[in-house]
Amino acid sequence: MQTRGVIYIHSSPLAVCPHVEWAIGRVLESSGGSSRQGTVKLGWSPQDAERGTMRAERAWTGYAGMGAEFAKALVQWPMLRFEVTEDPSAGVDGERIMHVPGRGAYRAAMSASGDIMIAEDRIRALLATTTSAEALRSGLDQLLGLEWERELAPYRQAAGGTEQSWLSQVS
Repeated sequence: MQTRGVIYIHSSPLAVCPHVEWAIGRVLESSGGSSRQGTVKLGWSPQDAERGTMRAERAWTGYAGMGAEFAKALVQWPMLRFEVTEDPSAGVDGERIMHVPGRGAYRAAMSASGDIMIAEDRIRALLATTTSAEALRSGLDQLLGLEWERELAPYRQAAGGTEQSWLSQVS
């Protein structure tokens, strides 16, 4: 079952950029596809929000669950700021994975419009354990990944209008 998504590398030290490309290429190759003549090239540009780092983004197509595989490969470099999205496909929720240095990864289901979805049981558990409006607000912020959103916002805004190309799993 095919789906698509986007890999956003919001900030990477210059020396790590080739490793990021190799990691993405390995995911494509291990999925039975091809990374198209070896190494993936991302078209890096300077990240204005953090001097000395680079940014890139790449849309991809592949199987459901491939977004998580990309994130698993990228989390090997804890200094990266990145997001991986995967659109919903037949019978499979979409998802969004965000990573921020020092905070780690946040993973959530994503609707077709890109909104984070919180499972009913998680909301019920939060309601059962909170004793104040402030605790409820804080718990909802955590479920929604608000701290990751806040930390990534300046990096998203510094992206400007960058070119986007596609990665495809080829069987």
